[in-house]
Amino acid sequence: MPNTHATTADIVALEKSYWDAVKQKDGSKTAKLSAETSLVTGARGIMKIPKDKMGAMTEDGDWILNSYEFEDIEVSTPAPDIAIIVYTVRQKVNMGGKAQELRAADSSTWIRGSNGWECHAHSETFLT
Repeated sequence: MPNTHATTADIVALEKSYWDAVKQKDGSKTAKLSAETSLVTGARGIMKIPKDKMGAMTEDGDWILNSYEFEDIEVSTPAPDIAIIVYTVRQKVNMGGKAQELRAADSSTWIRGSNGWECHAHSETFLT
């Protein structure tokens, strides 16, 4: 879809494909969907994560994403090759063997380049 704005459905599908890859611990998929270097903000502060490290982080660790559900989704496409998605997400996870239910406000910035759509920035803020 060169030179055309992505639809909201396109960007939601991209974001869900990223979450599905995390759920499946598919590091090659998260690396493919990530920019060469991604900026991430969250509970651990600010990180600059290279594509290969993003893949390794997906596969490693004592955690499991059991399920997720998006709510309150908004998408902006300020240019044909740029899309920003914001949403709240409900997650069921196991961290260190402990089941948890989390709710967060997330945002991602997607840019379409020669490798297709890649996530260049992601932010997550946990909600109470």
